[in-house]
Amino acid sequence: MTLRELTEPVSLTMPDGRLNPEAVGWARQPMVNSDGIGRDGKRFWGRNKRWEYWAVTTPTHIVALTASDIDYAAVDEVWVFDRATLQTWGATATVVPRGGVKIPGTLGNGPTRAAAKNLAIAIDDDDAGTRLRARAVAKDGTRLVFDIVAELPPGHERLAVVVPWSETRFQYTVKDVGRPAEGTLTIGTETYAVPVGESWATLDHGRGRWPYEMRWNWGAGAGVSHGKTIGLQVGGKWTVGTGSTENAVTVDGRLHYIPHELNWEYDIENWQKPWRITGGGIDATFTPFYDKASHSKLLVLSSRTDQCFGTWSGTFQPESGEIIKFDNLTGWAEEVHNRW
Repeated sequence: MTLRELTEPVSLTMPDGRLNPEAVGWARQPMVNSDGIGRDGKRFWGRNKRWEYWAVTTPTHIVALTASDIDYAAVDEVWVFDRATLQTWGATATVVPRGGVKIPGTLGNGPTRAAAKNLAIAIDDDDAGTRLRARAVAKDGTRLVFDIVAELPPGHERLAVVVPWSETRFQYTVKDVGRPAEGTLTIGTETYAVPVGESWATLDHGRGRWPYEMRWNWGAGAGVSHGKTIGLQVGGKWTVGTGSTENAVTVDGRLHYIPHELNWEYDIENWQKPWRITGGGIDATFTPFYDKASHSKLLVLSSRTDQCFGTWSGTFQPESGEIIKFDNLTGWAEEVHNRW
């Protein structure tokens, strides 16, 4: 069955909180109202997951922020990576019971705020783009500050997908890859430019109700290659059997949706060996230069993540038949196992 393309606004949930079958599909722009997630009293408490994750790649650094509300906790992070030295700085906060976090029910319908003892995050949308601000104190005492605008060019398309596991377990995700970024990053006393044309912001927006345990792959990369602006978005494991996928390639802002599961090849004994992702017109090799490995366990929560940062090269052949080559797109590929 071919997954339906959504072309009109639709609610993710029905009045009783179950999945609205009319929302199952994919779209070129965020048009699903997800206000029902987290507003259903005790019936689905503990399964609601809402988050905003942004990562920005620059010629010199990679920065990322996470603001999340998972019902019984708020889990937030600010992270900075120096591409030349491979040095990292970061601050995380897990607040139980949840507190200090404010996330809009639907993407773009209000500001996102997260605050804890060692960090503060602010995300604000307007017609021109999204402003990402963060302050944090790393474990070694280093002060981190960034103020970056992820521009939203006219006509830029964003992959929005509803993934249904059942009428009570489902996820709405927006993967917005390759937004031009500009701003500043401060590490300690040094300030670095985030130069437009060489810096790219990617969003992972999530609203849904999840099973307690889940594994997934996610990969993304962006940049200018062979005269075209390319955004690569690939995923795996968590969508198998649902009829939905989160696979797409944007070329000069135009999104090409891939309704096929992809083949992921990588070595869990050596995360920094090259990865290979094929299928649906994609033949891509990901070459890591850093593994951001994290493992955590807190009461009912546990997580294992290997998020490798590196570069993507390969080809994509859309339905038009043209073979699009890409090289040296900075991004990441990851494997995650969550109990939450």
